[in-house]
Amino acid sequence: MPIQRLDRRQARQMPWKNGGGITCELAICPAGASLEDFAWRISCAQVASGGPFSPFAGVDRSLAVLAGAGLQLCLDGQPRQLRPADPPLAFAGEDQVSAELLAGPVADFNLMTRRSLWRHQLQQLRLDGAQPLSHVADILLLYCQAGPVTVQLPGAAAHGLDEGQGLVLEGEHTELKLSGAAGALLYIGHLYRQP
Repeated sequence: MPIQRLDRRQARQMPWKNGGGITCELAICPAGASLEDFAWRISCAQVASGGPFSPFAGVDRSLAVLAGAGLQLCLDGQPRQLRPADPPLAFAGEDQVSAELLAGPVADFNLMTRRSLWRHQLQQLRLDGAQPLSHVADILLLYCQAGPVTVQLPGAAAHGLDEGQGLVLEGEHTELKLSGAAGALLYIGHLYRQP
């Protein structure tokens, strides 16, 4: 099973498509793709001011707030708050979205897939001990927001993850064992190729 390690501290720094900030690009497929032609993209960002989201036609997005008080969103005219304890918010890249800070800067996590090629689900998982995770997606993303976390793959060495680190697992379906003390927090993305 091919494994790619992610580390926020070593990620490529990219300007936002609308020029309003800087994003850490954790992974992109295919490698070297631009914001116009990626198949999927994983990133996190520091948001210091409010404003409109960049449009991404044909792309599905999931957004989670990692740190800070949260965001007051306007999603296609409807108000919505997103805080660190909330499940990730899924929306279309064509949606009209703007955000204001609830109380100071926030850090966020963003998973995007091109709708014609991929679909995805993003979940938040809090650990307190060991927990199995069935991997049935074409690609499994693990991103550690609070650690440490241990990821055990069948018949392979364990992978340790600290805050800001992650794994992208491709290939065969399998079952993993995740371990972390109380307070450990993972974001898990399941990516499926479109038929």
